[in-house]
Amino acid sequence: MLKITPHLWYDKEAMEAAEFYVSVFPNSKINNVTTLHDTPSGDADVVSFELDGQPFMAISAGPLFKFNEAISFMVNCENQEEIDHYWDALSAVPESEQCGWLKDKYGLSWQIVPSALNEMLKDKDEKKIARVTQAFLKMKKLDLAELKLAARDK
Repeated sequence: MLKITPHLWYDKEAMEAAEFYVSVFPNSKINNVTTLHDTPSGDADVVSFELDGQPFMAISAGPLFKFNEAISFMVNCENQEEIDHYWDALSAVPESEQCGWLKDKYGLSWQIVPSALNEMLKDKDEKKIARVTQAFLKMKKLDLAELKLAARDK
């Protein structure tokens, strides 16, 4: 079966980042670590790991590339407790927080969102979608109770 595996480039922190992410997400593990010698970046550690069953790769290959907000990983949460857990564990750059997006200590962007938000935004009621949108645009960490309140007919 075909799987798409995100591959993350770090300066020197691939192993440290993988260990951190594995500590945050349930059902996660580091599968393998290999050091590639004599690459253009010098020795490069390659880490294979899983976050809740999703395969990832990470490489420590020097400061050539940096993460930016064009790529993020979305974490769908069932309740406010999950939102709070992932937000508190991952958020490291408060000034970058907006609309459920955050940056971790490695500069990687994450979206911590309630699964219910996707359903709210699929509604056929355009006024409801507009209320929910205006509500989350004002938030940093998403507040599920406030989003549900905004979704109610006013």
